[in-house]
Amino acid sequence: MSADEAKKHVRVGTARLRSLLLGLLTLVAAATATACTTDDARPRIVVTTNILGDVTREIAGDQADVTVLMKPNADPHSFGLSARQAADIERADLVVHNGLGLEENVLRHVDAARASGVATFEVGKAVDPLTFHTGDDAGDGQADPHFWTDPDRMRKAAGLIADQVVKHVGGVDESAVRAQAERYDQELAKLSTWMKESFARVPEQRRAIVTNHHVFGYLADRFDLRVVGAVVPSGTTLASPSSSDLRSLTQAMDEAGVRTVFADSSQPTRLADVLRKEMGGRVQVVKLYSESLTAEGEGADTYLRMMRANTTAMTKGLTAR
Repeated sequence: MSADEAKKHVRVGTARLRSLLLGLLTLVAAATATACTTDDARPRIVVTTNILGDVTREIAGDQADVTVLMKPNADPHSFGLSARQAADIERADLVVHNGLGLEENVLRHVDAARASGVATFEVGKAVDPLTFHTGDDAGDGQADPHFWTDPDRMRKAAGLIADQVVKHVGGVDESAVRAQAERYDQELAKLSTWMKESFARVPEQRRAIVTNHHVFGYLADRFDLRVVGAVVPSGTTLASPSSSDLRSLTQAMDEAGVRTVFADSSQPTRLADVLRKEMGGRVQVVKLYSESLTAEGEGADTYLRMMRANTTAMTKGLTAR
C-alpha cells in the first residue's frame, strides 16, 4: 500500500469512527430525553408529614409518585424544607398537608403553591377538628391538629385523600385508587376495633392521662380517657411551661392519682423528667410515637404500627401499679 493510499485509509476510518460516535451520542440523548419525559409525565403527589405520607402511599399505590417532605423521627412543628423540596411542592399535581397550624415552617410554601394553581388539601379541617381541652376545661378555641390519634378520623381522612387523588391527579386509574383505599379502610377499621377493645380493659379510675404536650385529645375523646394536663400546656412542642404551669399540673396529677406521663419519642423527655422530680420521683415516663413515624424497623414505621405500639404502651402504663 502506497503512502497516499494509507492516508486515505486513515481518513476513511476516522470518518467512520466519528459517524459511529455521533450516532451513539444521538441515541443516548434520545434515551435521556425519553426518560425525562416519562419522569415528568408521572403523576406527582407531595405530602408534608410522614404520617399522612404513609397513608397517601397506601392509597395511591403505583399510580403516582408520592414525595414525603418530613423525615422519620422529625418534629412536625419545627422541620423545614430544602430548596429542592420547596420546588417539589411547586411542581406537584396535588399537595396533601395536615394543616391546623401543625407544619409551622412549611405552610408558607403550601400557600405559595396554592396561589400558583397547585391543588392542595388540608386534611385537618376536613375531619371535624376538636379544640384543645384538659379535664373539664372546654378549651381555648384553638383547633387541635393531632387528629390522627383517632383511627376513625383517619378513616375519614383516607377516604377524602382518595377523592382528592382521583379529582386532581391526572393519569391515575380511578378503579385502582378506589380499590386500594377500600383495602386500607378495612385495615383502619380493624385497628379501631382493636384499640377500642384494648382501652376498654383499663379500669375507670385509671383512665386519666398526662402528656408532654397536648397531642392525644382525639384519642381521649374517642376512647373515653380523661386528659388531666400536659407538661407543655400547648399544642406545639415549641412552647415552654412556666413554673406555675408545672405546679398546677402536679396538683392536678395528685388529685387524679396519675403517676404516668406519656412523652413523644422524637422529643427530649427533659420536661417530663423535671415533672418527675417535682413529684418526688413518683412518676413513670412512657415514650410514645405521637407525631412522627420512625425509620424502617424502629417500631413505628407505618401509621398502623405506630398506633398499635402506642396503644400497647398506653394501656400498659395506665394499668401499671
